Amino acid sequence: MRVPAALRESVLLRDNYRCAYCLTSQENSGQRLQIDHIIPRAHGGMTTLDNLSACCASCNSHKAARLFGLDPASDNAVQLFHPGQQAWRDHFAWDENGTLIIGLSTVGRATIAALEMNNDTIVWARRRWVEAGWHPPS
Repeated sequence: MRVPAALRESVLLRDNYRCAYCLTSQENSGQRLQIDHIIPRAHGGMTTLDNLSACCASCNSHKAARLFGLDPASDNAVQLFHPGQQAWRDHFAWDENGTLIIGLSTVGRATIAALEMNNDTIVWARRRWVEAGWHPPS
């Protein structure tokens, strides 16, 4: 199901044109953000504002229809970060260089691993964004 244009714009505005998972901005990436069903449609998720988030192509493709990921510290399956119900800062932080996302909780660690939020390509891009003063987001 296609997300109606007005709903898509509402999601993007609410999420400040940033991926709700890795916080990559549409402006920095140069790529149009996608709309993610936080609870995937395959699991009964609805196409409603409270179940949608802005998502970069990388996070969205790795998340796919997942609800759970493995916490690499405990090897336990935990629910992935829910941007509509949880605060980013409770589960994630930036490293001292502003290029790596650090998991502060089981949810954060599992989400970073499942969505490959610190893959080589994005870390390289974040280094450039830091040098330009565009990153990390406040």
